[in-house]
Amino acid sequence: MNRIVAFYKTADGKCPIQGFLDSLPSKVAQKVTWVLRLLEDLDVVPSSYFKKLIGTEEIWECRIQFGSNAYRIFCFFADNSVVILTHGFIKKSQKTPKSEIEKAEAYRRDFLKRRSKHE
Repeated sequence: MNRIVAFYKTADGKCPIQGFLDSLPSKVAQKVTWVLRLLEDLDVVPSSYFKKLIGTEEIWECRIQFGSNAYRIFCFFADNSVVILTHGFIKKSQKTPKSEIEKAEAYRRDFLKRRSKHE
């Protein structure tokens, strides 16, 4: 089962994840690309790289560890095989900031609302 990774765009065409990816050093970007490829190619992605955030509106996180830094990319499933990446951040503390999760949930609601209008 192959998944498709796609980028979320806001109604005005902004792409938060693209800005995050563009800001990464090239070695980190390579590791991110590798993890996203796992997401596309593996039926079961190890939870060290991809896991559902408990207590959220179907938000998942891609987890990338590089050196001493932890990078997180939020995403959700548009359907069984399409994963929409919303945005990313560098994790500085044990707990994922609630504001980042809320942002991902708002992006997901926006995506689903606009998608239902187009169907």
